[in-house]
Amino acid sequence: MATAETQTMVVGIDDSEQSTYALQWTLDHFFANSTVNPPFKLVIVHARPSPSAVIGLAGPGAVEVLPHVDSDFKKIAARVVEEAKEICSSKSVHDFVVEVVEGDARNILCEAVEKHHASILVVGSHGYGAIKRAVLGSVSDYCAHHAHCTVMIVKRPKTKH
Repeated sequence: MATAETQTMVVGIDDSEQSTYALQWTLDHFFANSTVNPPFKLVIVHARPSPSAVIGLAGPGAVEVLPHVDSDFKKIAARVVEEAKEICSSKSVHDFVVEVVEGDARNILCEAVEKHHASILVVGSHGYGAIKRAVLGSVSDYCAHHAHCTVMIVKRPKTKH
């Protein structure tokens, strides 16, 4: 059990392989062999997209699909949370909190850092190219510039063909 002096680590997760890898890597490197006295209090955060934000891009007539989009986002969030719990359990990490918060991942993760007074934020890297990153915006890049703590970006090793 983490003590009162234990620092907090926030790990941002989504439904990507990069996110899964980042969580596994973090558990292997920071929590392995420390099940009795973990180095950090672990808070895992999933930012669930807001259906209205997505539908806002779709235009008129989109209101009818709002409940379906919301339902899909809830199903994805449940799957992401379940997978995170399974990963933690498989690594013998049982002392953690999982939060699902609706909104933009960039803001949600920075707010989670503030809320939990985290000393480190861990995010995966999607490895977008310059154009896609310019259009979509990089969560890791945003957090690196705006989170009030150390930000660790975990990148998957490139697979050799």
